[in-house]
Amino acid sequence: MTTTEPSAPAASAAAAAARPSLRLARERFLAGDQLPGGVPEEVVAAWRRARFFGVPHDLEEPAGGPGRPEESALLVAARPVLDRIVPALGAGRSLLVLTDERLRVLWTAGSMPGLGPCPVLAEQAVGNNSAALALRTRRRAEVHGPEHFLDRWQDVSAVSVPVLAPENGQVLGTLTVASRPCTARPPHPQAALAEAAAAAVETELRARAGRAERVLLDAYLRAVRGRDRAVAALDGRNRLISDAAQGLLTPEVLGALERAAVGARHAEVPVRMEADETVPSGGFAELPDSAGCTARITPVRLDGSVIGVVAVLEPFDDPEPSTSGSSSPPVALAGSSVPWRHAVGRAVELARSREPLLLTGERGTGKSALARELLGPGDVQVVDAAQDAGLDRVLPAWRADRPLLLRHAERLAQPGVAALNSLLDTHPDAPLLVTYTPGAPAGPCLQRLLDKLSARSVPLPPLRERVEDIRELLSALAPRPAPGQPPLTWTLDALRALERYPWPGNVTELAHVVRALAEHRRASGPVRRAELPDPVRDGPAARPLSPMEHAERAAILEALRRHGGNKARTAAALGIGRATLYRKLRGYRS
Repeated sequence: MTTTEPSAPAASAAAAAARPSLRLARERFLAGDQLPGGVPEEVVAAWRRARFFGVPHDLEEPAGGPGRPEESALLVAARPVLDRIVPALGAGRSLLVLTDERLRVLWTAGSMPGLGPCPVLAEQAVGNNSAALALRTRRRAEVHGPEHFLDRWQDVSAVSVPVLAPENGQVLGTLTVASRPCTARPPHPQAALAEAAAAAVETELRARAGRAERVLLDAYLRAVRGRDRAVAALDGRNRLISDAAQGLLTPEVLGALERAAVGARHAEVPVRMEADETVPSGGFAELPDSAGCTARITPVRLDGSVIGVVAVLEPFDDPEPSTSGSSSPPVALAGSSVPWRHAVGRAVELARSREPLLLTGERGTGKSALARELLGPGDVQVVDAAQDAGLDRVLPAWRADRPLLLRHAERLAQPGVAALNSLLDTHPDAPLLVTYTPGAPAGPCLQRLLDKLSARSVPLPPLRERVEDIRELLSALAPRPAPGQPPLTWTLDALRALERYPWPGNVTELAHVVRALAEHRRASGPVRRAELPDPVRDGPAARPLSPMEHAERAAILEALRRHGGNKARTAAALGIGRATLYRKLRGYRS
C-alpha cells in the first residue's frame, strides 16, 4: 500500500500479509485480467497512469528525460551533508538519491545488487515511485515492492522526503533511500534517516542563503568604488542600488536587470557578448530601446554557482531623453517588495517551460494580469470558469500547441474538472496557465487537479503583505492624464492612510479607488486624505472584524460622511439610537 504518513504499528502485519495479493494483483493487471478485491485504489491508479504514459513494465534503461542541470544550488548545498551520511547506508544494502524539482537525478550514492542508475524519476518515465509521490504530496512518501510498476523494482522498498526552500517553502527536490523489501512496514526502517538528511540539507540551504547575501554585498561594494559609479546588484530577491544608478534605473531597465539576474542563476543570462570576447565573465544586458544607458553585467558566484549579477550602468553620450512620454510598467509587474519580486521571479522562471503553471492567491491580487504578462502577446486562448464551468465550449476546439489561460478554476463544475484532469493525463506538458482563488473546500476531483499542479504553483502575496508597493502601484494604476493636465499625485497624509488600510480586495480594490478619484475629483493638486473613501480615510478597525461587522462599519462611515459628521442625523438616517451608534463606534476602536 502506498503511504504518505506513518501508520499505527498494528498496520504493519496487515500490510505484510497483503503483499502476496498485491503482487498477484499486479500480474493480473499486466495480463489484462480482473483484479482481486482489496487492492488499494491509489496503487491501481498509479499502475494505470504508467500504462497511459506508455511506460513498459520490463523497462531496463529509462530514457534520460529532461537534461540534468550543469549547476545546481541544491546539489552544492546538499553534497557536504550527503557525503557525511553515505557511510551509514551500509555496503550493498541501500541507495541514496537526490533529485531536483523536476525529478532529475542530481546525485546518487550507495549500491544495491541489480539496481542500476536511473537518470529521472518522473512518473511519465518510470511509473509509480516514492520520489514522485513525495513531490506531489509535499510529505514523506513510501512505495514498496509490487506497488512499483517496473519489474526491476519489485524487490525494492523506498522512502522519499521533499526538500523545501527555507525562504518560501517551495519544493526544491526530493531525497530518497531505497533498500531491499521491508519485513515490517510502514514506516520504512530508514525513514528517520531520510527525514534527518532532508532537514540537514534545508539547514545548509538556510545558512548558504545568508552567505549569498554577504557575497552579493561584497561584490557590490567592490564594483561601486566611490559614489559616482552607477552600480546595481541583484539576485532576484535582493536589490542594491548606488545613488548614481537611481536616475538611470527606469522601471523598464530595472525589470530587464531583474530578468538577467534570475536568468543568470539558471545559466540563461540574456546578455549580448562583445565581438572580441574580451569579457569572459559577463556581457551587456539586453535593455529596452528607451533605456538611456548600457548595462555591463558580471555574474556573482558562490561555491561555483551563480547567485546573482552586478550591473555597471553607463549613460549614453547623447542628451538624456525625456521620460515624460514613457509608459508605466505593466500593473502585473509593478512592485519592488521582496514578496512580490520573489513571486514574479518564480512565475517567470516556471513560465519558461511549456508546462502547466498554477497561480494562486486571494481575489484581486493580480493573478490574471500576471498570467497575461507571462503568456505574452501571442495567440492565447482564454476561458473563464465563471462563464464556462464545464469547459464545454473551449476544450473541444483547443489546440495543444496554443497556450490556454483558465481563470477562476475554483468555479469549475465537476465535468469541467474531470475534463481538465483527463487533459493533463494525456498532455502532462500542456501549455496551460491556471488561476485559482482559495476559499471553499475543494472537492476530490478539484483537489486532484490542484495536487497535479502543486509542484509548479506560485502563490501571490496579498497587498497587505507588500505595503511598500502601494506607491509604485498608484503610479501604474492611475490613468494617463489628458494633454496639459498634471498626473495624479498624493499628499503624505493620504499615502499613509492608503498604506494603513488592509485592502481586502487587494490590487483590484486599490485600482477602483484610484480610477474613481481620477475620474470624479474636482479639486486640483495632490489628493488629500479627506478625499479618500471613508473606510480608507478612517483607517482599519482596532480589532479584526467579521464580514458582517465590516459591512456595518462601512455603512456607518458612509452615513457619517453624508451628514457631515453629525451623529444625531446619522443615527436617525440609519434607524438606530444615538447611544447605539456611539456604542458601535467605540466597539470598532476597542
